[in-house]
Parts: sequence; structure tokens; C-alpha cells
Amino acid sequence: MSDSTQQPIVVKRPRKAGGGHHGGVWKIAYADFVTAMMAFFLLMWLIGSTAKGDLNGIAEYFSTPLKVAMQGGSGSGDASSVVQGGGQDLSRSAGQVKRGDIEAKKRTVNLQALPAEREKIERMRLEELKSQVERVIDASLNLRQYKNQLLIDLTSEGLRIQIIDALNRPMFDLSSAELKPYAREILREIGRTLNAVDNKISLSGHTDATGYVGGERGFSNWELSANRANASRRELVAGGMDENKIVRVVGLASTVLFDKLDPNSPINRRISVVVMNKRTEEAVIRDESGVQEKDESDGAETSARVAPEAAATPPKSAPAGGAKVAP
Repeated sequence: MSDSTQQPIVVKRPRKAGGGHHGGVWKIAYADFVTAMMAFFLLMWLIGSTAKGDLNGIAEYFSTPLKVAMQGGSGSGDASSVVQGGGQDLSRSAGQVKRGDIEAKKRTVNLQALPAEREKIERMRLEELKSQVERVIDASLNLRQYKNQLLIDLTSEGLRIQIIDALNRPMFDLSSAELKPYAREILREIGRTLNAVDNKISLSGHTDATGYVGGERGFSNWELSANRANASRRELVAGGMDENKIVRVVGLASTVLFDKLDPNSPINRRISVVVMNKRTEEAVIRDESGVQEKDESDGAETSARVAPEAAATPPKSAPAGGAKVAP
């Protein structure tokens, strides 16, 4: 028997009507699908109508885009397609000029101007090296006091660093190739700095015009200048410079005076370190190779006053150092 106080529970179930309105979301999705299909078919059409060389250029662009953009080449701006015209003048019917052809002409001009551009860039690098050497000298308390004995300039051969004798501060002992301690320090600091560039190094030793009593027949300024240049080479290498950078060690005696008005001046006694530019380096290597090949073909033995290593003491036929008035 039911309780009259209880209320009946009514459950309403909505009836779904078929074919009702679903909103406009499907239209957006359909529009995206149609757009994607249109882009796909356009891509297929472009690929099908593009020449094989152009496809290779496109592939090269996406593999190295910066290289193609800077240097050009086949495929970069090449309009040899089935669609005629193009370029800046859209009314042209002969087709667009290939960018690869234009870039090839530019590269031909650039190759002709390459030596001058290379020398300009190299001079800038040597100027930076000059500033770096000067900064090293200014930053070192030990080297700063010898700044007036260091002459740094740019010549036609490259960057030249000259270490000269002062009246009361010589680099070497009298008539000797033995370096003073401060001269060793200067050369070692310079040797560490010169490793910053790949250029080759040339060393030359110079003396004043005061000669030995025995003259040129015995131990002379030629041997002394060569010994001093070679002693400087050893200190540069000891300072950390790559020994393979040195291609020439020369003793010039008093043939190239710094002070031509006073041949006996201490300033004429110096060591020149030249960071050679590429033109000078190639000329030195070419000349030396040519001389060597000629000597080998002739079978003759040659002798020169340029010695990589000479005796540090005079022979018995010359006075033992005391006959030399000045180094």
C-alpha cells in the first residue's frame, strides 16, 4: 500500500531530433583543408614545371643558404622556367637574366682585384699586430723603460720591429753575440706576441761601421751581425714563438746604416725583426728555391756571408775581441 505523502518522481528525457543545426565550426575546418590542398597542388605544379638545374639550386640553397645568397650560382634567382618574363621589367618576354651569370661576372672582377684586397686586409692585420705589440710594451713595467729602444713601423716588406742599442744600454756585450738580460726579455715578449699571426719572420743583424783590425779577411762585422741575429732567433723561440715561422736569418754588418750621417753611432747596432707580408714571403721562398735548384743543377758549391750559425769567437788569425773598437 503506497504512502499518500510521497510525491512521484518525474524523469524527463529530451528527444533528439535528427538533422538539426550543428553550428559553423565545420566550415572553418573545411576552409583550412581546402586552403592546404590548394597550396599542395600549387607546390606540385611548381615542382613539375621547374627545370632540374633550378631544383638543384633550390636544394643547394636550403642546404647552405648563406653561401648561395652571398656567392650566387645556378638556381639562385634563375628564372629559366616555363613562365616567360620576370625580372625588374615585367613586360619583357625574353625571360629573366640568370643571377648566376651576373654573379660569375662579378666573381671574375673580384678575382682580378683579389691581390689588392688581400694586401689591404693583411695591412690591417699587421697594423693591429703593431698596436698589440705597443700595448704589450706599455703594459709591462720591465719593457716600458726600454720603449725608446724599440722602433715599430710598417714597411713594404711588412711589420718591422727594430731593437736598437743605446749609448749606455747596449743589447750585446762588446764584440760579442751574448745578449744582455733585458735584451733577452724584450725578445721573448716579442716572440710570444708574434704567434698571433701566421706570417713568416725575417731576422737581420746590423753593426756600426767600426771594423776589426784584421779587416774583412778574418772575423768581421759580417760574422758578428750573423751571430747576433741567430742569438736573437733563439730568444724569440725561447719566448714561445713557433720556430717554423722563421724563414730567413741574415747578418748585414754595416751595409744598411740607420744613421747614415754618423756610421759609428750606437743606433746603427740593432736587430730587425720583420713580420713579412705574403708578397715578400712568396718572393723570398721563390727566390731561395730558384737559387737552390740552380745550384743543384750546376753541381757548384756556393758560399755567402749569411750564416745561420757562425762561431761566437774570432779565429786565431784575428785579435781576440780587443781589437774591435765598438760592436
